[in-house]
Amino acid sequence: MKKKITLSLMLILSLVSLSACQSVQNWWKNTKEEWIGLEMTVRTFDENVQLIDEMDGKSLSIERNQEFDTEDAEGNSKGDSSVLKVTIGKYEIDHVGSSLIAAEDGLEDLFAKYQKTVNIEEESRAIPMVNRMVSKLKNDFTGKAKVILIRSQNGTPLATYAGDKVSLYTSDAPKTSELLIDGKRLIIYRCDYTIYDRPLLEN
Repeated sequence: MKKKITLSLMLILSLVSLSACQSVQNWWKNTKEEWIGLEMTVRTFDENVQLIDEMDGKSLSIERNQEFDTEDAEGNSKGDSSVLKVTIGKYEIDHVGSSLIAAEDGLEDLFAKYQKTVNIEEESRAIPMVNRMVSKLKNDFTGKAKVILIRSQNGTPLATYAGDKVSLYTSDAPKTSELLIDGKRLIIYRCDYTIYDRPLLEN
């Protein structure tokens, strides 16, 4: 009996410690997205970071549309389709070309918040503006380990996220990156981005 209790306690402790691991959380997030979907907001932008459209869903998943994969000489898929298949509930959307950001509910775009609360005299979106944004939102960054600055394909800033625990993962869709930010999924498609250590921006 004591052996069973000890074994059970060890198993529970192992599961708890594994659940804290970013890789395990990422695997669970991928599994959840595949089977039941995630509550996410998907936004697409033109090269001048003007919002094209915005979609919200409680059961949303994004994957590479394999129908557009090319094949090698042996007829094997190269897995190179740039078309995304966005599933929202029972509906599907195919997307290719323009920049796309999909953020799980609970993630806050600090750049959008900054644009609403700060008057910008200089219209060009350059590094000094990023410095002012970080300075203005310093309380939002307290204790945050990473800051992700996302830019359009022509280099114009369009979104900023921050988190205590940030991990970057590859995606099976070309030109797509997946991040786990404090347990929440962020998907970036056809965007430039930089991930900073927060203390670097505070210096």
